[in-house]
Amino acid sequence: MLAAMEDLLDTWPGTIIVVSHDRYLLERVTDQQYAVIDGGLRHLPGGVDQYLSLRDAGAGKPMTASASNPAQASAITGSATSGLSGAELRAAEKELASLERRIERLQQQSTDARAKLADLDQSNYELLAAEMAAITSLDDEAAALEERWLELSDTLD
Repeated sequence: MLAAMEDLLDTWPGTIIVVSHDRYLLERVTDQQYAVIDGGLRHLPGGVDQYLSLRDAGAGKPMTASASNPAQASAITGSATSGLSGAELRAAEKELASLERRIERLQQQSTDARAKLADLDQSNYELLAAEMAAITSLDDEAAALEERWLELSDTLD
């Protein structure tokens, strides 16, 4: 159910507000994050990691100048090694997770389509060719997504 909800949220074309205590879900499906801190709403450009550092430091205390600067969100999220800002890192991780689900879905569709080939009339070459073309299309799409997945993985390393 969670994977289905993530897929829906990943492909949602508009704006949506997600309220959750599941920080991993929030990191995967949101671009901007806010938290209720000391009775007020606070933007967290560094995401859940920024919230956790605020919580550990005491939410009532003001943030340091560098931590409140969105341009330095990588210092908060620990993404300095990848060279990405906090928002860019979350977007890349979100896309990576989405790609993994899409690749898995395409591979399953290809496997199912190959299994159905045995049930087709083996003398109907046109039908078999059309089905194989559809399977090839699924495989090609999965291969293209895998290439993008590898590019993103290299970026995150």
